[in-house]
Amino acid sequence: GPDRSARTVSAPREWVPQGQARPWRWVVVHHSATPNGSVAAFDRMHKQKGWDECGYHFVIGNGDGAADGQIQVGPRWPKQKWGAHAKTPDNKYNEYGVGVCLVGNFENTRPTQKQLASLAKLTAYLQQSYGISAGNIVGHDDTGKQTACPGRNMNIAVVRRMAGSLVAEAGTPMPANATASAGELLQSIR
Repeated sequence: GPDRSARTVSAPREWVPQGQARPWRWVVVHHSATPNGSVAAFDRMHKQKGWDECGYHFVIGNGDGAADGQIQVGPRWPKQKWGAHAKTPDNKYNEYGVGVCLVGNFENTRPTQKQLASLAKLTAYLQQSYGISAGNIVGHDDTGKQTACPGRNMNIAVVRRMAGSLVAEAGTPMPANATASAGELLQSIR
């Protein structure tokens, strides 16, 4: 069986991909900019835009369309398919970034406590599973795109700290480059 000496953040079975894992390097956090939503709703919306399917890998509900804090797995994740959530000229955030969308418009409201707790747990799992450093947990607006996403009320520095505590509790060593320097942390609190 698997080596249990290194405890990892516990994860539901559907978080563990069926396909061969992509070399994920980022977690890209989004808000839906809608009051409600779910994987099914965004799948329909994205197909109407001419996309193949829901562009995000995970959606975290707010109680309207999906339960508050419920982590829904998008159709891309089990097959380890690139994302369609953060287009850049080199496309690195779609190719190697796990797209996580929280339902809500965080320009006007705040993510719920359950959404933040779920995001931290999912992020910690992704960090451990793929060796993603704290500095590579980013908001959509950190990818170089001129966007208000994930909204002014989503503080990525807080998400990094929360996920970091979960990783530390699990006691699994992180890659050497995983700790954000004080300068990076200060820069992220804006």
